[in-house]
Amino acid sequence: QVQLVEFGGGLVQPGGSLTLSCRASGFTFSRTTMSWVRQAPGKGLEWLSNISPGGATYYGDSAKGRFTASRDFGKSTSYLQMKSLNPEDTAVYYCAKEGWSYANFNDQNYWGQGTQVTVSS
Repeated sequence: QVQLVEFGGGLVQPGGSLTLSCRASGFTFSRTTMSWVRQAPGKGLEWLSNISPGGATYYGDSAKGRFTASRDFGKSTSYLQMKSLNPEDTAVYYCAKEGWSYANFNDQNYWGQGTQVTVSS
């Protein structure tokens, strides 16, 4: 079955950097667009990035210029490199596979379990 497992969350100081990883299994990773989505405390889901099978990347406004999506086909893993983090980036970060939507949030066929990122001094 589909499994998306995120790694790399934690506590980081303002201005710092962090890289999240998402290990995928149970589907053809090389043919699937992968996304990152986050949910800040008390707020809704916010799309951050897509990376296509060909490596084309697309970013939401909050991610542009600070976050970089990438993928490693050999490891079936997608990544989100984040820099210049600020307290407003505090959220649970989710990896999602092609076909995700806000309507199917937490459906394990499309979403990982999330990893907490806290930006604080």
